[in-house]
Amino acid sequence: MARQQFDLIVFDWDGTLMDSTAHIAHSIQAACHDLGLPRPSDEAARYVIGLGLRDALQVTAPTLDPSDYPRLAERYRFHYLLDDQRIELFAGVRELLAELRDTGYLLAIATGKSRVGLNRVLDQTRLMSLFDATRCADETFSKPHPAMLHELSRELGQDLVRTVMIGDTTHDLQMAASAGAAGIGVAYGAHAADALAALEPRFVANDVPALAAWLREHA
Repeated sequence: MARQQFDLIVFDWDGTLMDSTAHIAHSIQAACHDLGLPRPSDEAARYVIGLGLRDALQVTAPTLDPSDYPRLAERYRFHYLLDDQRIELFAGVRELLAELRDTGYLLAIATGKSRVGLNRVLDQTRLMSLFDATRCADETFSKPHPAMLHELSRELGQDLVRTVMIGDTTHDLQMAASAGAAGIGVAYGAHAADALAALEPRFVANDVPALAAWLREHA
């Protein structure tokens, strides 16, 4: 794998590196149920994955008084943490990240998770040392605002035209486009392949091996 187009590769976390989409959607639905709110459909719950928690709850519970967002967020975290240690990385992710690192790419994360949540899963998966920088939704603007990519590129001294954002949602690809970075979609997470393709990313990968193969040939 030799660098051609990119120096900085930025990954989303949930639904891109970790197989957590179904668990997050269920936790959103359970939290709404706890507060007597209408249960979001599977599609609606999956749509907000990748947004910051407050933004996600505003979309899934539009009738909720903003003063009750902390209660809904607490119930979401309760349900998410019940089984979060049983969620695993997608097969092949660890090997792909190690290969990219060994090749000399700078690696970063831009995620809708909180800083506490991201640090917890990085520690659990023993991946902390592979990433040069990370940004979370409680530290800056939520996706699809381009702030995360702007901040990561400045921190690492990289040009956004040599940066690619890899994610499983349209929020990731919209963020990349707004920041002036390239985008790659992965169709094994929260959003459907046709929705990702509509935003004209460089590639839409159906699985991790396909993503790895594209990066080896083109990145």
